[in-house]
Amino acid sequence: MKFVSWNVNGLRACVKKGFLDYFHEVDADILCIQESKLQEGQIELELKGYHQFWNYALKKGYSGTAVFTKKKPLSVKYGVGENESEDEGRIITLEFESFYLVNVYTPNSQRDLARLSYRLEWEDKLFEYLHELDQKKSVIYCGDLNVAHNEIDLRNPKSNDGNSGFTTEERGKMTRLLDSGFIDSFRYVYPDADGAYTWWSYMSKVRERNIGWRIDYFIVSEKLKDAINSAQIHCDVMGSDHCPVVLEMKLFE
Repeated sequence: MKFVSWNVNGLRACVKKGFLDYFHEVDADILCIQESKLQEGQIELELKGYHQFWNYALKKGYSGTAVFTKKKPLSVKYGVGENESEDEGRIITLEFESFYLVNVYTPNSQRDLARLSYRLEWEDKLFEYLHELDQKKSVIYCGDLNVAHNEIDLRNPKSNDGNSGFTTEERGKMTRLLDSGFIDSFRYVYPDADGAYTWWSYMSKVRERNIGWRIDYFIVSEKLKDAINSAQIHCDVMGSDHCPVVLEMKLFE
């Protein structure tokens, strides 16, 4: 099965920049997006052969996630734990026969770290939620997770130490998850790959010079490690300040 995750940073704008061409070319079994930045009824996508699931933020033009899947899921959930919804549209969970897919747009702690405490609370709730799911069946957790885990995951670690997305606290939450039975699929396949980034600032020449961060992930239950076929970063795909990440696995549904 082929899985794709992409923070499109505004789906309507991304569609004008070739989203649908990429969608059809990559031919994913499941494609997840983050930061759709729209409300219900503001876009209609004719995606033949795919079921569509959307989680919209209450605030207009903000956040939002969606999943497009060829196979109909057994169930769909919005929110974490007991919550059946959350105001910012950041999470969708699809249950299939042998795994859960969890598509997430993790809150940004912001430049002045004003939302860091909220972000850390989110991480704690999600940690518990992923483990609850993992006790039932394997988990594939993906999305824009808004953290570069290690120094290898961003171009300028020294000058960004302590900044949003590279704080000790945020990195520690990722370490805790990966030490508790989950795998960063890209690092599993490419443990030493340098210069592998998924987000670049819109500032002039930054992307051309590959001054980026790897903050988009596929994280999977450790029991799925032998099912990983390939992990890719499609850094040549434009249309957003992020690029798509791809995971191919030997899964049979």
